[in-house]
Amino acid sequence: MKKKLNVMATAVLLASITASYAYASSSTDDTTEVSTSTSVAATQEDSSTTTSTDSTTTDTSATVEAPPEGTPPDGEPPSGKPGEGSDSYTDNGTAKYTQSGKSVTLTKQTIAADQADQSIVKVTDSGKLTLTKSTLSKKGATSSDDYSNFYGLNAGVLAASASTIQLSDSTVKTDADGANAVFATGEGSTIHVKDVTIQTSANSSRGLDATLKGTVNGTNVKIKTAGEHSAAIATDRGNGTINVTKATGKTTGKGSPGIYSTGTITVSNSDLKATGSEAAVIEGRNSITVNNTSLSGEVDRGVMLYQSFSGDAEVGTTVFTMNGGTLTAKAGPIFYSTNTEAVVNLKGATLKGNTGVLLNAAADRWGTTGSNGANVTLNADNQTLPGSITADKISSITANLKNKTTLKGAINPENTAKSVDLTLDKTSKWIVTADSYLTTLTDSDAKLSNIVDNGHTIYYDASASANSWLNGETISLSGGGKLTPVSN
Repeated sequence: MKKKLNVMATAVLLASITASYAYASSSTDDTTEVSTSTSVAATQEDSSTTTSTDSTTTDTSATVEAPPEGTPPDGEPPSGKPGEGSDSYTDNGTAKYTQSGKSVTLTKQTIAADQADQSIVKVTDSGKLTLTKSTLSKKGATSSDDYSNFYGLNAGVLAASASTIQLSDSTVKTDADGANAVFATGEGSTIHVKDVTIQTSANSSRGLDATLKGTVNGTNVKIKTAGEHSAAIATDRGNGTINVTKATGKTTGKGSPGIYSTGTITVSNSDLKATGSEAAVIEGRNSITVNNTSLSGEVDRGVMLYQSFSGDAEVGTTVFTMNGGTLTAKAGPIFYSTNTEAVVNLKGATLKGNTGVLLNAAADRWGTTGSNGANVTLNADNQTLPGSITADKISSITANLKNKTTLKGAINPENTAKSVDLTLDKTSKWIVTADSYLTTLTDSDAKLSNIVDNGHTIYYDASASANSWLNGETISLSGGGKLTPVSN
Protein backbone atom coordinates (compact mmCIF):
# COMPACT_ATOMS: atom_id res chain seq x y z
CA MET A 1 0.00 0.00 0.00
CA LYS A 2 2.97 2.25 0.48
CA LYS A 3 6.46 2.11 -0.94
CA LYS A 4 9.01 2.04 1.82
CA LEU A 5 12.74 2.26 2.39
CA ASN A 6 14.72 -0.04 4.65
CA VAL A 7 18.16 1.58 4.59
CA MET A 8 21.15 -0.51 5.42
CA ALA A 9 24.52 1.22 5.80
CA THR A 10 27.69 -0.74 5.01
CA ALA A 11 31.30 0.40 4.64
CA VAL A 12 30.63 1.15 0.97
CA LEU A 13 27.07 2.41 1.61
CA LEU A 14 25.29 -0.45 -0.13
CA ALA A 15 21.52 -0.32 0.40
CA SER A 16 18.87 -2.98 0.41
CA ILE A 17 15.15 -2.67 0.85
CA THR A 18 12.20 -4.72 1.74
CA ALA A 19 9.24 -2.50 0.93
CA SER A 20 6.23 -2.57 3.25
CA TYR A 21 2.66 -3.18 2.42
CA ALA A 22 2.28 -0.09 0.22
CA TYR A 23 -0.24 2.70 0.53
CA ALA A 24 2.07 5.71 3.72
CA SER A 25 19.64 21.95 11.10
CA SER A 26 19.18 23.64 7.78
CA SER A 27 21.13 26.28 5.85
CA THR A 28 20.20 28.56 2.97
CA ASP A 29 21.71 29.88 -0.23
CA ASP A 30 20.35 32.15 -2.92
CA THR A 31 19.36 29.85 -5.77
CA THR A 32 15.60 29.29 -5.91
CA GLU A 33 13.14 31.75 -7.37
CA VAL A 34 10.16 32.57 -5.17
CA SER A 35 7.03 33.87 -6.83
CA THR A 36 3.43 34.51 -5.76
CA SER A 37 0.57 36.52 -7.16
CA THR A 38 1.81 39.43 -5.08
CA SER A 39 5.51 38.56 -5.44
CA VAL A 40 5.75 37.61 -1.78
CA ALA A 41 8.87 35.81 -0.63
CA ALA A 42 10.98 35.44 2.47
CA THR A 43 14.39 34.34 3.61
CA GLN A 44 14.23 35.02 7.34
CA GLU A 45 17.20 34.55 9.62
CA ASP A 46 15.95 36.36 12.73
CA SER A 47 12.92 36.07 15.02
CA SER A 48 11.11 39.22 13.94
CA THR A 49 7.72 39.33 12.27
CA THR A 50 7.19 40.43 8.70
CA THR A 51 4.50 40.75 6.07
CA SER A 52 6.69 40.82 3.01
CA THR A 53 5.67 41.73 -0.54
CA ASP A 54 9.03 42.08 -2.26
CA SER A 55 10.58 39.44 -4.49
CA THR A 56 13.64 37.49 -3.46
CA THR A 57 15.29 34.15 -4.16
CA THR A 58 15.96 31.43 -1.64
CA ASP A 59 16.73 27.77 -1.27
CA THR A 60 16.89 25.44 1.69
CA SER A 61 19.26 22.53 2.26
CA ALA A 62 19.00 20.21 5.23
CA THR A 63 20.74 17.03 6.26
CA VAL A 64 18.62 14.56 8.21
CA GLU A 65 19.84 11.36 9.80
CA ALA A 66 18.67 8.20 8.07
CA PRO A 67 16.29 5.72 9.70
CA PRO A 68 17.88 3.01 11.83
CA GLU A 69 19.47 -0.01 10.23
CA GLY A 70 17.33 -3.10 9.97
CA THR A 71 17.29 -6.63 8.60
CA PRO A 72 14.80 -7.72 5.95
CA PRO A 73 12.41 -10.45 7.08
CA ASP A 74 12.56 -14.02 5.94
CA GLY A 75 9.81 -15.24 3.66
CA GLU A 76 8.15 -13.59 0.69
CA PRO A 77 8.69 -9.82 0.62
CA PRO A 78 5.75 -7.46 0.31
CA SER A 79 4.86 -5.81 -2.97
CA GLY A 80 6.71 -2.68 -4.08
CA LYS A 81 10.00 -1.86 -5.75
CA PRO A 82 13.24 -1.16 -3.89
CA GLY A 83 13.89 2.39 -2.80
CA GLU A 84 16.99 4.50 -3.12
CA GLY A 85 19.66 3.55 -0.62
CA SER A 86 21.50 6.15 1.43
CA ASP A 87 22.95 6.53 4.88
CA SER A 88 21.50 10.05 5.19
CA TYR A 89 18.99 12.34 3.57
CA THR A 90 20.14 15.64 2.09
CA ASP A 91 17.26 17.97 1.40
CA ASN A 92 17.81 19.37 -2.08
CA GLY A 93 14.16 20.15 -2.61
CA THR A 94 13.20 23.68 -3.57
CA ALA A 95 9.98 25.65 -3.22
CA LYS A 96 8.15 28.53 -4.85
CA TYR A 97 7.82 30.13 -1.44
CA THR A 98 10.65 29.32 0.96
CA GLN A 99 10.90 30.67 4.50
CA SER A 100 13.77 30.06 6.91
CA GLY A 101 13.02 31.17 10.45
CA LYS A 102 11.08 34.34 11.32
CA SER A 103 7.28 34.87 11.51
CA VAL A 104 5.29 35.82 8.42
CA THR A 105 1.59 36.39 7.74
CA LEU A 106 0.29 36.18 4.18
CA THR A 107 -3.20 36.29 2.72
CA LYS A 108 -4.86 35.94 -0.68
CA GLN A 109 -1.87 34.31 -2.33
CA THR A 110 -1.87 32.30 -5.55
CA ILE A 111 1.23 30.13 -5.59
CA ALA A 112 1.99 27.53 -8.25
CA ALA A 113 4.97 25.15 -8.25
CA ASP A 114 5.69 23.26 -11.47
CA GLN A 115 9.19 21.80 -11.13
CA ALA A 116 10.37 18.37 -10.01
CA ASP A 117 11.22 18.21 -6.29
CA GLN A 118 9.69 21.65 -5.80
CA SER A 119 7.19 22.37 -3.04
CA ILE A 120 4.64 25.14 -3.16
CA VAL A 121 5.39 26.37 0.36
CA LYS A 122 8.31 25.29 2.52
CA VAL A 123 9.08 26.61 6.01
CA THR A 124 12.22 25.56 7.91
CA ASP A 125 14.44 26.52 10.85
CA SER A 126 11.68 27.18 13.41
CA GLY A 127 9.91 29.54 11.06
CA LYS A 128 6.26 30.48 11.55
CA LEU A 129 3.94 31.12 8.64
CA THR A 130 0.26 32.07 8.73
CA LEU A 131 -1.31 31.68 5.29
CA THR A 132 -5.00 32.39 4.64
CA LYS A 133 -7.43 32.64 1.73
CA SER A 134 -4.89 31.30 -0.73
CA THR A 135 -4.81 29.02 -3.75
CA LEU A 136 -1.88 26.59 -3.88
CA SER A 137 -1.13 24.22 -6.77
CA LYS A 138 1.63 21.77 -7.62
CA LYS A 139 2.93 19.97 -10.71
CA GLY A 140 6.29 18.30 -11.24
CA ALA A 141 7.05 14.78 -10.01
CA THR A 142 9.40 13.67 -7.27
CA SER A 143 12.77 12.15 -8.03
CA SER A 144 12.31 9.73 -5.10
CA ASP A 145 9.09 8.25 -3.79
CA ASP A 146 10.90 7.23 -0.61
CA TYR A 147 12.15 10.74 0.12
CA SER A 148 8.70 12.09 -0.60
CA ASN A 149 7.10 9.54 1.72
CA PHE A 150 9.57 9.94 4.58
CA TYR A 151 10.86 13.53 4.40
CA GLY A 152 8.32 15.50 2.37
CA LEU A 153 10.37 16.02 -0.78
CA ASN A 154 8.08 17.55 -3.43
CA ALA A 155 5.22 18.05 -0.97
CA GLY A 156 2.74 20.84 -1.54
CA VAL A 157 2.95 22.50 1.87
CA LEU A 158 5.98 21.44 3.92
CA ALA A 159 7.00 22.28 7.49
CA ALA A 160 10.40 20.99 8.65
CA SER A 161 13.01 21.55 11.37
CA ALA A 162 10.63 22.66 14.14
CA SER A 163 8.62 25.06 11.99
CA THR A 164 4.92 25.91 12.22
CA ILE A 165 2.42 26.65 9.45
CA GLN A 166 -1.13 27.90 10.00
CA LEU A 167 -3.14 27.32 6.81
CA SER A 168 -6.80 28.31 6.59
CA ASP A 169 -9.58 29.12 4.12
CA SER A 170 -7.43 27.82 1.28
CA THR A 171 -7.12 25.12 -1.37
CA VAL A 172 -4.18 22.81 -2.05
CA LYS A 173 -4.05 20.82 -5.29
CA THR A 174 -1.22 18.56 -6.44
CA ASP A 175 -0.99 16.72 -9.74
CA ALA A 176 2.33 14.88 -9.70
CA ASP A 177 3.74 11.62 -8.37
CA GLY A 178 5.11 11.94 -4.86
CA ALA A 179 3.32 15.21 -4.16
CA ASN A 180 1.78 14.89 -0.71
CA ALA A 181 -0.46 17.88 -0.12
CA VAL A 182 0.28 18.85 3.50
CA PHE A 183 3.40 17.42 5.18
CA ALA A 184 5.02 18.01 8.58
CA THR A 185 8.34 16.30 9.28
CA GLY A 186 10.68 16.36 12.25
CA GLU A 187 10.11 16.90 15.95
CA GLY A 188 8.50 20.26 16.66
CA SER A 189 7.26 20.72 13.11
CA THR A 190 3.51 21.39 13.10
CA ILE A 191 0.93 22.30 10.49
CA HIS A 192 -2.55 23.48 11.45
CA VAL A 193 -5.14 23.35 8.66
CA LYS A 194 -8.65 24.74 9.00
CA ASP A 195 -11.37 25.13 6.37
CA VAL A 196 -9.03 23.77 3.71
CA THR A 197 -9.85 21.77 0.57
CA ILE A 198 -7.20 19.28 -0.57
CA GLN A 199 -7.06 17.38 -3.85
CA THR A 200 -4.27 15.11 -5.12
CA SER A 201 -4.39 13.35 -8.48
CA ALA A 202 -1.25 11.23 -8.86
CA ASN A 203 0.41 8.33 -7.03
CA SER A 204 2.05 8.53 -3.60
CA SER A 205 0.25 11.78 -2.89
CA ARG A 206 -1.48 11.77 0.47
CA GLY A 207 -3.74 14.46 1.82
CA LEU A 208 -2.40 15.04 5.33
CA ASP A 209 0.93 13.44 6.24
CA ALA A 210 3.36 13.55 9.18
CA THR A 211 6.69 11.81 9.75
CA LEU A 212 9.61 11.75 12.19
CA LYS A 213 7.55 13.17 15.08
CA GLY A 214 5.98 15.91 13.00
CA THR A 215 2.35 16.90 13.73
CA VAL A 216 -0.64 17.87 11.61
CA ASN A 217 -3.87 19.19 13.12
CA GLY A 218 -6.89 19.56 10.85
CA THR A 219 -10.39 20.98 11.30
CA ASN A 220 -13.11 21.06 8.67
CA VAL A 221 -10.87 19.64 5.95
CA LYS A 222 -12.10 18.19 2.65
CA ILE A 223 -9.74 15.66 1.08
CA LYS A 224 -9.84 13.79 -2.22
CA THR A 225 -7.05 11.59 -3.58
CA ALA A 226 -7.07 9.67 -6.87
CA GLY A 227 -3.67 7.99 -7.11
CA GLU A 228 -2.28 4.74 -5.78
CA HIS A 229 -0.69 4.73 -2.31
CA SER A 230 -2.46 7.98 -1.49
CA ALA A 231 -4.27 7.77 1.83
CA ALA A 232 -6.40 10.73 2.82
CA ILE A 233 -4.72 10.86 6.24
CA ALA A 234 -1.34 9.21 6.85
CA THR A 235 1.75 9.01 8.98
CA ASP A 236 4.92 7.38 7.76
CA ARG A 237 8.36 6.64 9.18
CA GLY A 238 9.18 8.03 12.60
CA ASN A 239 5.92 8.22 14.53
CA GLY A 240 4.13 11.27 13.22
CA THR A 241 0.96 12.55 14.87
CA ILE A 242 -2.25 13.67 13.18
CA ASN A 243 -5.41 14.98 14.85
CA VAL A 244 -8.41 15.65 12.63
CA THR A 245 -11.98 16.69 13.31
CA LYS A 246 -14.88 17.41 10.97
CA ALA A 247 -13.16 16.05 7.89
CA THR A 248 -14.56 14.47 4.75
CA GLY A 249 -12.34 12.29 2.63
CA LYS A 250 -12.57 10.05 -0.41
CA THR A 251 -9.77 7.97 -1.91
CA THR A 252 -10.13 6.01 -5.15
CA GLY A 253 -6.66 4.64 -5.83
CA LYS A 254 -5.33 1.15 -5.19
CA GLY A 255 -3.67 0.86 -1.80
CA SER A 256 -5.10 4.19 -0.66
CA PRO A 257 -7.01 3.73 2.60
CA GLY A 258 -8.86 6.51 4.32
CA ILE A 259 -6.30 6.35 7.14
CA TYR A 260 -2.81 4.80 7.17
CA SER A 261 -0.88 4.91 10.43
CA THR A 262 2.72 4.29 11.36
CA GLY A 263 2.26 6.84 14.11
CA THR A 264 -0.60 8.21 16.19
CA ILE A 265 -3.76 9.30 14.38
CA THR A 266 -7.01 10.51 15.94
CA VAL A 267 -10.02 11.32 13.77
CA SER A 268 -13.31 12.66 15.15
CA ASN A 269 -16.70 13.55 13.70
CA SER A 270 -15.54 12.77 10.18
CA ASP A 271 -16.49 10.75 7.09
CA LEU A 272 -13.81 8.82 5.18
CA LYS A 273 -14.41 6.49 2.24
CA ALA A 274 -11.88 4.36 0.34
CA THR A 275 -13.11 2.73 -2.87
CA GLY A 276 -9.80 1.12 -3.86
CA SER A 277 -8.54 -0.03 -0.49
CA GLU A 278 -9.27 -0.80 3.13
CA ALA A 279 -10.89 1.83 5.31
CA ALA A 280 -7.86 1.97 7.63
CA VAL A 281 -4.44 0.34 8.02
CA ILE A 282 -2.07 0.37 11.01
CA GLU A 283 1.49 -0.91 11.00
CA GLY A 284 3.57 -1.86 14.02
CA ARG A 285 3.52 -0.17 17.42
CA ASN A 286 1.16 2.56 16.33
CA SER A 287 -2.49 3.50 16.58
CA ILE A 288 -5.65 4.88 15.08
CA THR A 289 -8.47 6.26 17.22
CA VAL A 290 -11.75 7.22 15.57
CA ASN A 291 -14.59 8.95 17.39
CA ASN A 292 -18.10 9.29 15.97
CA THR A 293 -16.69 8.82 12.50
CA SER A 294 -17.85 6.93 9.42
CA LEU A 295 -15.18 4.72 7.82
CA SER A 296 -15.73 2.67 4.68
CA GLY A 297 -13.42 0.38 2.72
CA GLU A 298 -14.37 -1.47 -0.44
CA VAL A 299 -11.32 -3.67 -1.13
CA ASP A 300 -9.74 -6.59 0.78
CA ARG A 301 -11.04 -5.84 4.29
CA GLY A 302 -12.25 -3.12 6.63
CA VAL A 303 -9.29 -2.51 8.94
CA MET A 304 -5.86 -4.12 8.68
CA LEU A 305 -3.41 -4.37 11.60
CA TYR A 306 0.04 -5.70 10.67
CA GLN A 307 3.84 -5.45 10.83
CA SER A 308 6.01 -5.44 7.73
CA PHE A 309 9.51 -5.14 9.27
CA SER A 310 10.33 -2.57 6.58
CA GLY A 311 11.84 -0.22 9.14
CA ASP A 312 8.97 2.26 8.96
CA ALA A 313 7.24 1.12 12.15
CA GLU A 314 8.64 -0.08 15.45
CA VAL A 315 7.68 -3.58 16.50
CA GLY A 316 5.00 -3.66 19.17
CA THR A 317 1.28 -3.69 19.78
CA THR A 318 -0.91 -2.31 17.02
CA VAL A 319 -4.02 -0.57 18.38
CA PHE A 320 -7.31 0.39 16.72
CA THR A 321 -9.92 2.16 18.86
CA MET A 322 -13.40 3.12 17.71
CA ASN A 323 -15.94 5.02 19.79
CA GLY A 324 -19.30 5.38 18.09
CA GLY A 325 -19.54 5.92 14.37
CA THR A 326 -19.79 3.34 11.59
CA LEU A 327 -17.25 0.98 10.04
CA THR A 328 -18.17 -0.68 6.73
CA ALA A 329 -16.18 -3.45 5.07
CA LYS A 330 -17.54 -4.25 1.62
CA ALA A 331 -14.99 -7.04 1.07
CA GLY A 332 -13.16 -9.47 3.35
CA PRO A 333 -13.35 -9.51 7.14
CA ILE A 334 -14.18 -6.36 9.06
CA PHE A 335 -10.85 -6.72 10.91
CA TYR A 336 -7.74 -8.55 9.71
CA SER A 337 -4.44 -8.92 11.55
CA THR A 338 -1.14 -10.54 10.62
CA ASN A 339 2.44 -10.66 11.91
CA THR A 340 1.78 -8.50 14.98
CA GLU A 341 0.33 -8.17 18.45
CA ALA A 342 -2.90 -6.21 18.07
CA VAL A 343 -5.67 -4.72 20.17
CA VAL A 344 -9.08 -3.71 18.83
CA ASN A 345 -11.18 -1.56 21.18
CA LEU A 346 -14.81 -1.00 20.21
CA LYS A 347 -17.46 0.98 22.06
CA GLY A 348 -20.89 1.70 20.64
CA ALA A 349 -19.78 1.52 17.01
CA THR A 350 -21.88 0.18 14.15
CA LEU A 351 -20.07 -2.54 12.19
CA LYS A 352 -21.14 -3.65 8.73
CA GLY A 353 -19.61 -6.48 6.72
CA ASN A 354 -20.53 -8.49 3.64
CA THR A 355 -18.63 -11.75 4.21
CA GLY A 356 -19.86 -12.87 7.62
CA VAL A 357 -16.39 -12.61 9.18
CA LEU A 358 -15.85 -10.14 11.99
CA LEU A 359 -12.18 -10.84 12.72
CA ASN A 360 -9.53 -12.99 11.09
CA ALA A 361 -5.99 -13.44 12.42
CA ALA A 362 -3.57 -15.29 10.18
CA ALA A 363 -0.12 -15.48 8.62
CA ASP A 364 0.50 -13.55 5.43
CA ARG A 365 3.52 -12.56 3.35
CA TRP A 366 5.23 -10.47 6.04
CA GLY A 367 7.58 -11.88 8.65
CA THR A 368 9.15 -15.28 9.12
CA THR A 369 7.13 -18.27 8.00
CA GLY A 370 5.83 -20.19 10.99
CA SER A 371 5.94 -17.27 13.40
CA ASN A 372 4.14 -14.56 11.46
CA GLY A 373 0.62 -15.04 12.70
CA ALA A 374 -1.20 -12.54 14.90
CA ASN A 375 -2.22 -12.34 18.54
CA VAL A 376 -5.32 -10.17 18.77
CA THR A 377 -7.27 -8.91 21.76
CA LEU A 378 -10.80 -7.72 20.98
CA ASN A 379 -12.41 -5.54 23.65
CA ALA A 380 -16.08 -4.80 23.01
CA ASP A 381 -18.15 -2.44 25.16
CA ASN A 382 -21.87 -1.93 24.48
CA GLN A 383 -21.26 -3.30 21.04
CA THR A 384 -22.97 -5.43 18.40
CA LEU A 385 -20.45 -7.74 16.76
CA PRO A 386 -21.65 -9.21 13.46
CA GLY A 387 -19.81 -12.21 12.06
CA SER A 388 -17.51 -15.03 13.01
CA ILE A 389 -14.09 -14.96 14.66
CA THR A 390 -11.42 -17.05 12.91
CA ALA A 391 -7.68 -17.68 13.15
CA ASP A 392 -5.03 -20.00 11.74
CA LYS A 393 -2.80 -22.44 13.60
CA ILE A 394 -0.18 -19.84 14.56
CA SER A 395 -2.62 -17.11 15.59
CA SER A 396 -4.53 -16.43 18.80
CA ILE A 397 -7.56 -14.33 19.69
CA THR A 398 -8.87 -13.11 23.04
CA ALA A 399 -12.38 -11.64 23.00
CA ASN A 400 -13.71 -9.66 25.97
CA LEU A 401 -17.41 -8.73 25.82
CA LYS A 402 -19.03 -6.39 28.33
CA ASN A 403 -21.87 -3.90 28.89
CA LYS A 404 -24.60 -5.46 26.75
CA THR A 405 -22.33 -6.51 23.93
CA THR A 406 -23.75 -9.10 21.53
CA LEU A 407 -21.66 -11.35 19.30
CA LYS A 408 -23.59 -13.06 16.51
CA GLY A 409 -21.34 -15.60 14.83
CA ALA A 410 -19.22 -18.68 15.30
CA ILE A 411 -15.86 -18.71 17.06
CA ASN A 412 -13.07 -20.78 15.51
CA PRO A 413 -15.61 -22.96 13.65
CA GLU A 414 -12.97 -25.01 11.80
CA ASN A 415 -10.86 -25.53 14.95
CA THR A 416 -7.84 -24.02 13.21
CA ALA A 417 -6.74 -21.43 15.77
CA LYS A 418 -3.73 -21.77 18.04
CA SER A 419 -6.01 -20.52 20.81
CA VAL A 420 -9.22 -18.55 21.30
CA ASP A 421 -10.32 -17.23 24.69
CA LEU A 422 -13.76 -15.75 25.33
CA THR A 423 -14.91 -13.70 28.32
CA LEU A 424 -18.57 -12.67 28.77
CA ASP A 425 -20.01 -10.50 31.50
CA LYS A 426 -23.59 -11.13 32.68
CA THR A 427 -25.04 -8.44 30.45
CA SER A 428 -23.42 -9.65 27.24
CA LYS A 429 -24.59 -12.33 24.85
CA TRP A 430 -23.18 -14.78 22.33
CA ILE A 431 -25.56 -15.90 19.58
CA VAL A 432 -23.90 -19.01 18.15
CA THR A 433 -24.29 -19.62 14.41
CA ALA A 434 -22.15 -22.77 13.99
CA ASP A 435 -20.23 -25.29 16.08
CA SER A 436 -17.37 -23.47 17.78
CA TYR A 437 -14.06 -24.29 19.44
CA LEU A 438 -12.78 -22.32 22.45
CA THR A 439 -9.58 -22.71 24.38
CA THR A 440 -11.11 -21.05 27.44
CA LEU A 441 -14.52 -19.71 28.39
CA THR A 442 -15.07 -17.25 31.22
CA ASP A 443 -18.71 -16.33 31.84
CA SER A 444 -20.05 -14.21 34.70
CA ASP A 445 -23.36 -16.00 34.18
CA ALA A 446 -22.65 -19.42 35.67
CA LYS A 447 -25.91 -20.72 34.20
CA LEU A 448 -24.72 -19.84 30.69
CA SER A 449 -28.10 -18.30 29.89
CA ASN A 450 -26.32 -15.57 27.90
CA ILE A 451 -25.20 -18.14 25.32
CA VAL A 452 -27.86 -18.62 22.64
CA ASP A 453 -26.61 -21.88 21.19
CA ASN A 454 -29.19 -22.49 18.43
CA GLY A 455 -28.53 -26.21 18.74
CA HIS A 456 -24.80 -25.95 18.13
CA THR A 457 -21.97 -27.55 20.07
CA ILE A 458 -19.32 -25.45 21.78
CA TYR A 459 -16.07 -27.26 22.55
CA TYR A 460 -13.62 -26.20 25.25
CA ASP A 461 -10.21 -27.35 26.53
CA ALA A 462 -10.85 -29.17 29.81
CA SER A 463 -7.13 -29.11 30.65
CA ALA A 464 -6.96 -25.30 30.74
CA SER A 465 -6.96 -24.00 34.30
CA ALA A 466 -9.27 -21.14 33.35
CA ASN A 467 -11.93 -23.76 32.58
CA SER A 468 -11.74 -25.47 35.99
CA TRP A 469 -15.16 -24.03 36.89
CA LEU A 470 -16.67 -26.28 34.20
CA ASN A 471 -15.27 -29.40 35.93
CA GLY A 472 -14.66 -31.08 32.59
CA GLU A 473 -18.38 -31.67 32.24
CA THR A 474 -20.70 -31.66 29.27
CA ILE A 475 -23.39 -29.07 29.88
CA SER A 476 -26.67 -28.96 28.00
CA LEU A 477 -27.58 -25.52 26.72
CA SER A 478 -31.05 -24.02 26.51
CA GLY A 479 -31.35 -24.20 22.72
CA GLY A 480 -30.56 -27.90 22.37
CA GLY A 481 -26.83 -27.53 21.96
CA LYS A 482 -24.11 -28.33 24.44
CA LEU A 483 -20.84 -27.15 25.95
CA THR A 484 -18.42 -30.05 26.04
CA PRO A 485 -14.71 -30.84 26.36
CA VAL A 486 -13.03 -31.03 22.98
CA SER A 487 -11.86 -34.59 23.68
CA ASN A 488 -15.48 -35.67 23.71
